[in-house]
Amino acid sequence: MLPSCSTMSTRQSVMLLVVLVLSLPGLIHSFKPLFKSNSLTHRDITRIAVLRKTAEVCRDIAASKGLDFNLIIDNNLSAGKVQKACLSRDTSTIKFETAIASMYLSNAAVDQIFLLSAARHFDDETFHRGRDIITEGVSAVKAHAKLENYFRGRLSLGQICHTLQDFYSHSNWVELGNKAPYSALIRPDQPLKNLAGQNTPTCRSCVGENCTNNILPDVLNQRLLTSGYFGIFFSSKPTGKCSHGGSADRTSRKDPVGGINKDTIDSSHGFLHNEAANLAIHATMELLEDVRLAAGNTNFMRLMGLSQSPVLCFVIDTTGSMSDDIDEAKRVSFEIIDRKRGTGQEPSGYILVPFNDPDFGPLVMTSNADVFKGQINSLTAAGGGDAPEMALSGLQLALTAAPPFSEIFLFTDAPAKDTYLKNTIIALIESTKSQVTFMLTGSAVFRRRRRTSQDVAPRAMSRSAVQLYQDLAEASGGQAIQVTKSELSLATSVIVDSSASAVVTVFQASRNPGRPDNFNFTIDGSLQNITAYITGDSPLTFSLTSSTGVSQTSSQSSGPLASFTTTGNLRRLSLNTDNQTGLWQLSVSSNNPYLVKVTGQSSVNFIYNLVEEHEGAHGDFSLKEGRLLSGGNASILVTVTGSETVKVTEVTLLTAQVQQRSKDHCSH
Repeated sequence: MLPSCSTMSTRQSVMLLVVLVLSLPGLIHSFKPLFKSNSLTHRDITRIAVLRKTAEVCRDIAASKGLDFNLIIDNNLSAGKVQKACLSRDTSTIKFETAIASMYLSNAAVDQIFLLSAARHFDDETFHRGRDIITEGVSAVKAHAKLENYFRGRLSLGQICHTLQDFYSHSNWVELGNKAPYSALIRPDQPLKNLAGQNTPTCRSCVGENCTNNILPDVLNQRLLTSGYFGIFFSSKPTGKCSHGGSADRTSRKDPVGGINKDTIDSSHGFLHNEAANLAIHATMELLEDVRLAAGNTNFMRLMGLSQSPVLCFVIDTTGSMSDDIDEAKRVSFEIIDRKRGTGQEPSGYILVPFNDPDFGPLVMTSNADVFKGQINSLTAAGGGDAPEMALSGLQLALTAAPPFSEIFLFTDAPAKDTYLKNTIIALIESTKSQVTFMLTGSAVFRRRRRTSQDVAPRAMSRSAVQLYQDLAEASGGQAIQVTKSELSLATSVIVDSSASAVVTVFQASRNPGRPDNFNFTIDGSLQNITAYITGDSPLTFSLTSSTGVSQTSSQSSGPLASFTTTGNLRRLSLNTDNQTGLWQLSVSSNNPYLVKVTGQSSVNFIYNLVEEHEGAHGDFSLKEGRLLSGGNASILVTVTGSETVKVTEVTLLTAQVQQRSKDHCSH
C-alpha cells in the first residue's frame, strides 16, 4: 500500500494535518489489521486471499471457454495483475482496490466495534458461538450477493473474515499439527470435535519469556482444541486455562502465566505466526469459495469488485413538466446500454430513483440492463402543482444504495422542497466519494421557456434554488448544468463521457464569487481522451495554453488544442494533447460563479480513507465515522491503483475551492 501520488481536497475550509499512520506495538489482540511489519496482518491475509481466489475463479472461467490463463497464482499477486489476467486488458483497478479496501477496513473495524466480544475473536474457548457468527455472516453475504447489494456484502464479508482468521491465531489449531483449515467453522452441519472441557487444564506457565512448551502435553496428545482467555479489565480465568498473552491481557499474569496467540512474530507463540497466517489465508479462500458456489461466478466477481465499468445511476423528477427530460434520460441510457452491451465497458449495474412531491422512490437496483430499460421506460410525467419537489430525498436514497465512487445524475426543473437534507447529503457524498451532476432545465436564467411535449410549462428556479444544487455538485466533484429543455440532449454528452472506463478527475476548481483566474493542470503519458468542462453563466471567456506554448481562445470553436461546444451554461472542450504532455493552463474570465473540471481516462488513480486512531488493547486505525472537526489532526490512508511503479513524493490537502488529481508529484 502506498500513499497517493495525487493532490486531494478536504471538503472543509480548515487545513488538515497529515500524520504518519503507525500501529502500537504490544497492544494488538489479533493479526495486526492494517500496517506493514515483519508479520502478516489482517489486511495482508484478506488481500492475498481475495486476489488468489478471484484469480482462481478467472482461471476456471477461462478454462471452461477454452482460453489461456497465464498468471501464476501465489501470495505475490497484485490487483493490477489479477484484473488484467481476468479482463484481458489494462484498465483502472480503482473499483477492485476499493472493494478490497472495504473488506479489510471492515475486517479491522471488528477490533473496535466488538472489542470485548470473546466469540468475535475465538477467545475464551467460545468455539460454538464463534462458528455461529461465521455461518450466520456467510448466509448474510450470500443474501446480499443474491440481491446484488455488493457493498453491504463486502462489509459483512470483512467482519466474518476477521473472526475466521483469528481462530488460527488464538486457538491451538496450529500447535496440534494441522496443515489445513478447519472446514467445520464455515459448515454448520459439521460437528466441532475434541473441544477441551470447561474444567480441563490446558496450559502451564511460560518459563520467563519462553512460551514454546506451555500447552500441556495431554492436550496435544489427545488433540484437544482450546483457545486463550483474554481480559482487559479482569485477570480471572478458569483454573489451568491458557491465556491469550500480551501486555494488554490481564489474564496472562495469572497462573498459568504467558499466552498462546500468534498475532505477530513477537507474540507468545510468534514462532508459529507464519503458519497461522498461511492457514488463515487458505481458510479465507475456502470461505470465499463457499460464497462463490452459492452466488455464481458473475455475482461473485461483482462482489469482489472486479468490474471496470461504473454504475449508471439516474434520479429523475417525474412531475408533469418533466416529460421531455424523462424522454432524454431514456434516450441516453438506452444509447449507453445498447452501445456497450456485451463489451468490457457495459455498466456493472443500474440504479433508478424517481421523485416528485410528496413521494420519492421506489429505488430500482439491478445488473440486468433489460430490467433497467423496462423500469425507466415505464416512467411517466404527471402531477406537480407547487414547484418544489423531493429532490434531495430521492438523491439520499440513491447515495445510500449506490456503491462508492459512483456518479449520479439528477434530472429536475424544480427547486428542492427538502432543503433540510443538505448537510445529510454532503455527509453521504463524503463517505461514499460519489459524484453528483445535476441536469437543471428550470433555471430562471433562461428567458425563453418552451412548453413541454405535454403542453406543460417548465418551472423557473430562483438563484438560491440553483445555488443549492451547485453547492452539492461542487462538494461531490460533479457539476450543475443549466440548459433549456430543447438543449438537454446536447448536455447529456457528459453522461456518455462518464460512462467510459477508467475515467479520472485530473483537475477541478471553482470560483464563487467569480473572478478571472488561471488554472494549471498536468497531462502525462497515461492520460487519454481528455475533456475539460467549464460551467458558469455568460458572459464568460477562456483561453487554453498547452505545455508547448500553443494557445487557443474561446473565439475558436475548433483549433489546434481543442474543439468545444456551448450548451446552456456548459462549455465542453475535447482536448488534443498529442505529444504535449506537461503543464497546461486554462484561463477563465468571468465575474459570475463558475466551475472548471478536467477529466481523462487513465489506469492510474487513487483511493483514500479518513481513519482514526484507537488506543488500548486493540491499538489500531479504523474508518473515521462522521465529519472531521476543525482544530485537530487527521490521519489519511491512501492507496495508489493501477500502477506497480508509481512512487509518491507528495500528498497535499486543499480546500474544496481547488481539487486536483495531479500526477506531477509522482515518479514512475
